[in-house]
Amino acid sequence: MRLPGHDQRRRSDDDIVIGTLDLSARVDEALAVQAVAFGLGPDEVAVRRQIVVRHMTYPGARALGATAGGRLVGFVYGMPNDRTHWWSTVVEPYLRSGGHTDWLDDSFVITELHVHPHHQNRGVGRSLITTITDSAAQPRSILSAIDTDSPARGLYHSLGYEDLARRVLFPSAPKPYAVMGAPLPLRRR
Repeated sequence: MRLPGHDQRRRSDDDIVIGTLDLSARVDEALAVQAVAFGLGPDEVAVRRQIVVRHMTYPGARALGATAGGRLVGFVYGMPNDRTHWWSTVVEPYLRSGGHTDWLDDSFVITELHVHPHHQNRGVGRSLITTITDSAAQPRSILSAIDTDSPARGLYHSLGYEDLARRVLFPSAPKPYAVMGAPLPLRRR
């Protein structure tokens, strides 16, 4: 389903509302969801808080939230990719080795997507990512995900994302990542 305006919202069967999120104002709520979903400790959350707030000042950065009873239970944010951003500089050599550096241009990058474990497997993540990418001006989307056979990677594959690089190592990340890309609009079921 396409949301033509930023103020419109969509209700799912379990009263989860997907809508525009002022991520800078609700960063602590969002990071609490991410901490539970991703297993982050307080020190990691503190570092990510600064990153998220900075990211939301970038041109074209935007976020959506999933709320249940007014409580944030999931969020996604992204922006048009810029080769000068830290993430791009880390993944570029991996993409280059596979002949995929063109994916760093004219792409909407999904920076974070997290859903509280109590609300996973209900289509919340799918709704968040398809809604945010449906309004992207770019013809494709890229993201990185932990390089394991996980429900998250299964979701991304089902939406049309393909592996562009595997075993990508980010400084201070204990596990390797995969960089994935998909043409927009994302595939529907």
